[in-house]
Amino acid sequence: MIKKFIDKLLGKSTPGTSGGKPHFGKREEVPASVHGINPELVDRRAAEVVQTLKDAGFEAYIVGGAVRDLLLGLRPKDFDVATNATPEQVKGLFRRAFIIGKRFRIVHVVHGRGREHEVIEVSTFRAYLDNAAAGQVAGNEKTSKAQLSGMQHAVDASGRVLRDNVWGPQDEDATRRDFTVNAMYYDPVSQIVVDYHKGLQDAKKKTLRMIGDPATRYREDPVRIIRAVRFAAKLSPLGFSIDAKSAAPLVQSQALLAEVPQSRMFDEMLKLLQTGHAIATIEQLRKLGMSKGIYPLLDVAVERADTPFVKAALVDTDRRVNEGKPVAPSFLLACVLWEDVRNVWQERLNQRQHPLPALQEAIDEVFDKRIGDVSGRGKLAADMREIWVMQPRFEKRVGNTPFGMVMQPRFRAGFDFMRLRADVGEVEEALAEWWQDFQAADDERRDDLMDQAKEEQKARQKAQPVVKRVPRSAPAAAPRAPGTVQDTDHAGGETEWAAESGAPKKRRRRRRKPGGGGGEGAAPAAAGE
Repeated sequence: MIKKFIDKLLGKSTPGTSGGKPHFGKREEVPASVHGINPELVDRRAAEVVQTLKDAGFEAYIVGGAVRDLLLGLRPKDFDVATNATPEQVKGLFRRAFIIGKRFRIVHVVHGRGREHEVIEVSTFRAYLDNAAAGQVAGNEKTSKAQLSGMQHAVDASGRVLRDNVWGPQDEDATRRDFTVNAMYYDPVSQIVVDYHKGLQDAKKKTLRMIGDPATRYREDPVRIIRAVRFAAKLSPLGFSIDAKSAAPLVQSQALLAEVPQSRMFDEMLKLLQTGHAIATIEQLRKLGMSKGIYPLLDVAVERADTPFVKAALVDTDRRVNEGKPVAPSFLLACVLWEDVRNVWQERLNQRQHPLPALQEAIDEVFDKRIGDVSGRGKLAADMREIWVMQPRFEKRVGNTPFGMVMQPRFRAGFDFMRLRADVGEVEEALAEWWQDFQAADDERRDDLMDQAKEEQKARQKAQPVVKRVPRSAPAAAPRAPGTVQDTDHAGGETEWAAESGAPKKRRRRRRKPGGGGGEGAAPAAAGE
């Protein structure tokens, strides 16, 4: 308490606030005997990037969430590297390296090709700068693009950082990171962990604590609000929670997210739902009082998370991620919005519209309603549409339809969608099993399955009662308008009457082909009657 009072008198401040030089923390080097990181959990390619940088005379460390996970005995999915080399210097050391980003310039070092490729993200130590002294622009990334092009450190009117590309020492780089458990550096060569903000202690206490003043740090980059939720969801099974001071400003700061570009918000929403902790994320959002207002599509996902279909989709997504299988945002979003599509589709079917056009119009209506959510993401919308349009086609198991279906590029996604519908009782389980067998069967087995489907179709047709359409009102002696002719039977010229009500039954006339009834085309018509 006395130290804080003296710092205040001397004009010092904590990181994230203006006025005076912030306290950057004391460097602590923690040996392997204390931190206990298993070197076998370290990605070989990340270690090679560190070694290459060190051999060139630079400092280099594995940094951030990877260090946190290694300390917890987890195998990180991504490895980032931090160094005092500039992006241009990093790029010059590797054959396949690319400088990306404007707000934060970083380097992607690419190893391998095709699906087996891996990207190691390399960032340069950044200086801690007082945002009160940064260049300020009135607009945002788009409206102030020309002004921002020549700036290294800039903020908008709300204090959100738009440019942060001023290099500095490691202790300042640590201070500008978000949570203490994400601000540690690991050298895979010496196996030393460098810690400036008691991150190792917080990891042992299972605490997520923001470096500096939380409200100021959220204002600098509002996406930190979402990152706080994501980290809490990911680490909650291990007993982690956000400390009270870091959690207190979250709800109030949520309004700042409105200034973040929609494309970045969309990507952050997908990270919440597609990193293997979707169910835990929903629980954290509700626990923190943030179930609404972050992003429109996320609001819908949270609202419907307890419905059988969306819950099944979230559980399935978590399972696939944790098994190392790929997941597509189009599939999960198609599940979240299926309720909207299905309801509008049913309304149009009730109006006696043809099923496929009715479905297409229902999809258009839902996309119009959510246009801000998927704007500029044509392939995403196209994939969602294809998944939905496949659903009624799964009911058709005769003719060439099944063979054409399994050849479609998005068949597997459409089938998995239908499989989930069967799991919650929306379609018959037997239908999902038939398609499961058909897609994996050889030609002979497929012929047997087609015959089975035909027999089932015949059985259903026989079981369906014959429905005769009868006019609602059939006056016994209704006057006919002048010039009208009463419908008559083609053979006898007499009116056919429905036995149940005595009302005349309408018969559809066949159009006769030119040349009268004696031509070749008359026989099939007569036979058809």
